[in-house]
Amino acid sequence: MISDRHTPPQQPCRTAYEQMLEKVRYEGAYPTRERADEAVRLVLAGLGRQLTGDERVDLAACLPLEAARVLTAQIPDTRPLTGRAFVKDLAARSGASLATTRWDTGSVFSAVAACAGPDLITRILHQLPAGYALLFGRPELTPVA
Repeated sequence: MISDRHTPPQQPCRTAYEQMLEKVRYEGAYPTRERADEAVRLVLAGLGRQLTGDERVDLAACLPLEAARVLTAQIPDTRPLTGRAFVKDLAARSGASLATTRWDTGSVFSAVAACAGPDLITRILHQLPAGYALLFGRPELTPVA
């Protein structure tokens, strides 16, 4: 079967935003749905500032509509952030600690990965600077020089 990389992957996770929030709430052990929603909005807005091109479009197509709107409402930054700088930026914007923000990011990216599937996440990781693989729960593989 020939695959067109511009076609959004067909994923079974075209779930309602509320189901995504429940996954994030469970993964992150958040006490309320509102706290999970705060994390989702913060992290997806940040990711929306980092992603461009087909990966951005394809990811938005995989997410629940409300989550896709948060992602795509952002204008991509001209200078992409490393994974570490991404977490620091989110922490500064939210006023939370780096540890809390790292936890939020991992919890949200877990739900995003479930919606997107491994192939799209691999494409996204190839587009982003170093440090995002660990945030998505994957090993950070560094090419041997």
